[in-house]
Amino acid sequence: MIRIGVVTVSDRASRGVYEDKGGPAIVASLKEMLSCPWEPVARVIPDEQEQIESTLKALCDDEGCCLVVTTGGTGPAKRDVTPEATEAVCEKVLPGFGELMRAVSLKVVPTAILSRQTAGVRGSSLIVNLPGKPSAIRDCLLAVMPAVPYCVDLIDGPRLTTNEAVVKAFRPAG
Repeated sequence: MIRIGVVTVSDRASRGVYEDKGGPAIVASLKEMLSCPWEPVARVIPDEQEQIESTLKALCDDEGCCLVVTTGGTGPAKRDVTPEATEAVCEKVLPGFGELMRAVSLKVVPTAILSRQTAGVRGSSLIVNLPGKPSAIRDCLLAVMPAVPYCVDLIDGPRLTTNEAVVKAFRPAG
């Protein structure tokens, strides 16, 4: 079974102060976009760099997630450290993911320039940071999803397929 990590980075949601809406928004979007069978491995953790790093490592190395999608902790606030944690655990950083997500988000809200989402590769896992706002999750995933399955192919992960009525994965001919 294909496993996908879903990480909500939020001090308040991790303490139960409010309901996590980001993680469920990721799962709902992925259910809509992916046509292959998969299962989520969900975590809700505080904005602590060491904990984010250890969670990402565990999902990639121990849980066998080929894709790990995070939400939260990508802004300029002092406790927003998800990109730093992601870059710390990745062998390769893929800044194009963040560039595209910011471009898409700028069409909706001018403060998208404050977002620092990124993506990277750890072993055979792709890690993608999404913004914390649930309404932006689907838009950002739709923007990057055409490249996600091919990226996972390139890092020797399982074959992800998409629901082409929603989003079409790009794979070069041959």
